[in-house]
Amino acid sequence: MRIVLLASGSGTLTQAVIDAFAESEHGVEIVGVGSDSQTAGVVDRAKAHSIPTFVVRPKDCASREDWNIQLRDAVADLSPDWVISAGFMRILGPDFIAAFHNRIINTHPALLPAFPGAHGVRDALAHGVRITGGTIHLVDSGVDTGPIITQFAVPVGDEDTEDTVHERIKIQERAELVRLLTHLAHNDLVIDGRHVSGYATSASPA
Repeated sequence: MRIVLLASGSGTLTQAVIDAFAESEHGVEIVGVGSDSQTAGVVDRAKAHSIPTFVVRPKDCASREDWNIQLRDAVADLSPDWVISAGFMRILGPDFIAAFHNRIINTHPALLPAFPGAHGVRDALAHGVRITGGTIHLVDSGVDTGPIITQFAVPVGDEDTEDTVHERIKIQERAELVRLLTHLAHNDLVIDGRHVSGYATSASPA
């Protein structure tokens, strides 16, 4: 199974995927890592493992639509089976989404549909939740509105901060994404509107 990872930051989630599938017998091949920033740490992580990289910066494009098309073409050149948004802090446009319909996976640090957007952990804590978590979902034209593949819960304690909760989510997010990709290497998802089946959600730790 050929995958492309998109990330904007340091790339810890991408690193977890790289580490998990370093050996080809797992059935997952990372054919490229892309970013919207030349200085993103994820680019260096990929290069350290001899994984092809590409950068498409919005400021180098004539418009947002042009950026989406250039990103689409860069990914399409790698012929991926799945595109993974692994901390990619850009909204993918209709041209990109149409090219990889129901083949783009995103991770989000909240239990969607609650607390979508760029500050899921902060918003959840501001609301006073006692349980939050993460969601892995397909990408559609909305912001964190695509069909949900799997979710996991994490507790929120009295002394928790945004950073401690986010780190707790990230630890499980890495394991859950690797587990899903391992499944997809040998199985497909069944997508019926908003309902996704064919994948068993793992139990979250207490």
